Amino acid sequence: MSPHPTLQPYADAWTHSVEAISEMVQPLPEADWNRRTPCPGWSVRDIVSHVIGLDCEMLGDPRPIHTLPRDLFHVTNDHQRYMEMQVDVRRHHTAPEMTAELEYTIIRRNRQLRNESRDPGTKVRGPLGTELTLEESMRRHAFDVWVHEQDLRTALGRPGNLDSPGAYVARDVLLDELPHVVADKAQAPRSSAVVVDVHGPVEFLRTIRVDIQGRGTLETAPALGPAATLTLDWETYVRLACGRVTHEAVTDRVKTEGDVDLAAAILRNFAVTK
Repeated sequence: MSPHPTLQPYADAWTHSVEAISEMVQPLPEADWNRRTPCPGWSVRDIVSHVIGLDCEMLGDPRPIHTLPRDLFHVTNDHQRYMEMQVDVRRHHTAPEMTAELEYTIIRRNRQLRNESRDPGTKVRGPLGTELTLEESMRRHAFDVWVHEQDLRTALGRPGNLDSPGAYVARDVLLDELPHVVADKAQAPRSSAVVVDVHGPVEFLRTIRVDIQGRGTLETAPALGPAATLTLDWETYVRLACGRVTHEAVTDRVKTEGDVDLAAAILRNFAVTK
């Protein structure tokens, strides 16, 4: 059996990313597991622990019973505390322990996905006891694992897969957040439009229109006379939207036109991951 056709792209994206992660970390010497990544507060080991933990939760495994130390300064809210549990519990695991657990988890998840027969609309448990559909859960999971694959690639100097199946899942997940960024967080003027033009391995042009009530919507049609236009490459878009860099750090990679203050407000509020 294979998952419902709606779910298959997310299963394929997860498989592609997690196998790339496994291939990257398998030969790493112990010291490289401690390398810093662009993900705030996390090392290579921490990222791999997080990926293992996410998949164990997708498998329905019980969460570890563990008390977090008080000196984790990158942990500031309940969502981060929830995510940190699976990471901190593995902080003293050796490289062979990490790769063995990753491989075993991938085998178990592949078996689960092959036997997945549930409807995409089935309600499943999400982080912090939230409920979401199986489709949204798998979509979010494919997105997370691809983003963390990119974190590892940056840390290890192994660029690639910016146009893999996971990249297109990430594009759609991040685009869904753009109306909120422009209309709500950046407070774009009512009855205005903002254009975001992205080039590179993944290319797209989108218009965010803000109506008279201040609600933002995403459109594929270009806008005539937009209030602001942002032009940037795909890798910079991902790093900004996922909070891996500040907008000040990439000013040379982002071109803005139109309302300077609005463009700056959008870039200040571009990060959408928790």
